Amino acid sequence: MNASYGANDMSSASGDAKARQLAKMKRLAAALLVAVTALFVVARLQQGAGIWAWVAAFAEAAMIGALADWFAVVALFRHPLGLPIPHTAIIPANKERLADNLAAFVRDKFLATDTLVHKLRAFGPAERLGGWLGQRDNTEIVAGKLAGVLAGWLDFIDDERVRSLLAARIGERLRAIDVSEVAGHILDTLTVDARHQELLDAALKRLARWLDDPEVQLAFAAMIIEIAGKEYPKTLKTVGLVTNTDEFSRRIAAGIVRGINGWLHDIGDDPQHPRRQAFDETVAEFIARMKNDADFKARVNAAKLDVLTHPVLARYLDSLWDELKAWLRKDLHEPDSRLRQRISAATSAFANALVENPALRDSVDGHLESAVVALADDLRNALSRHIASTIRSWKDEDLVRELELSVGRDLQFIRLNGTIVGGGIGLLLHALTLFASTPW
Repeated sequence: MNASYGANDMSSASGDAKARQLAKMKRLAAALLVAVTALFVVARLQQGAGIWAWVAAFAEAAMIGALADWFAVVALFRHPLGLPIPHTAIIPANKERLADNLAAFVRDKFLATDTLVHKLRAFGPAERLGGWLGQRDNTEIVAGKLAGVLAGWLDFIDDERVRSLLAARIGERLRAIDVSEVAGHILDTLTVDARHQELLDAALKRLARWLDDPEVQLAFAAMIIEIAGKEYPKTLKTVGLVTNTDEFSRRIAAGIVRGINGWLHDIGDDPQHPRRQAFDETVAEFIARMKNDADFKARVNAAKLDVLTHPVLARYLDSLWDELKAWLRKDLHEPDSRLRQRISAATSAFANALVENPALRDSVDGHLESAVVALADDLRNALSRHIASTIRSWKDEDLVRELELSVGRDLQFIRLNGTIVGGGIGLLLHALTLFASTPW
């Protein structure tokens, strides 16, 4: 509000100064007209003899020039003496045509796409942006502004009405998503060109390396004994292995690990291994069910709805959002805000990349040029329409006042020059008359 008031105050002061200057020039031009008129009267009273004939010629022509130029200047803005003389009050009478022509001039001469692209290339926005952001003070300014925007968005989203609306819209979109079909299409994409086999290879190799670890072998064997002891105690007691579990672990670990590792290596080394084919078939069948099996899709989507409507999930998300929001608010209002520091560091890193990486600068400039080319026509047409409609909406007296304040002072010089030049022409004509009437 203070900034707006200051701007309006400065604009008003500027307008008052222009009005005073215009009034001063009008008084000067009028005073000169009165002076040459008085001089003409005095010269005529002297019967135009001798030097007074020259004065009369000068004053008469100066007076005519002053009046003619006064008429021309006034006719631009209004009817001279209030008389509806044709082709006067030119600007108010042609306001709509003036608006259209000015809008077209700005559009075609200043906002042409080629002109904008040329100016953009000459400006080098990426290089200038990198240099500007590279200055520490500017980086801090950007970080502060972005942090302020983020804080404002937190306040906006925290409004109960906005929060309820967002929750309702997000819930509607999530409930409308066919999770089963979407997942099927995603898995389809992931399995193109047997990319899932690469994941299988990586998993098999990691599992094989894990089973090669002696500690893992012992732990794995101990787990088997523990499970077998609980599930089949009589069988183990019958074969006499319950009291000798360490030996049993050592004996079976080697066999189990060798068998499993051999099996894993066989699958990993043989692209045509039956287990691989079975894996492909299982994945393909699962994807087909996700996409086409109505019952399966219904179960998946029912599970989704159960999760989305469960009150525990809603409470969890609310508490999570409240904690995140509280942390963000607290951090953003601290002098040494970590988030602001991160934004500042990211901005500085981006600036350094722009300065040091010509390819990145070219990419940024290229994208900006593409954006200008894509948006220029719409923007320039919208701006020209705005200019034309704004001028049309002005009252005639407001338009005249603004233009007269802007250029009226300079137009008064036309009246001054017309007076002086007219007087000079009067002297020249008087001289030519004497020269022509002199007998030789």
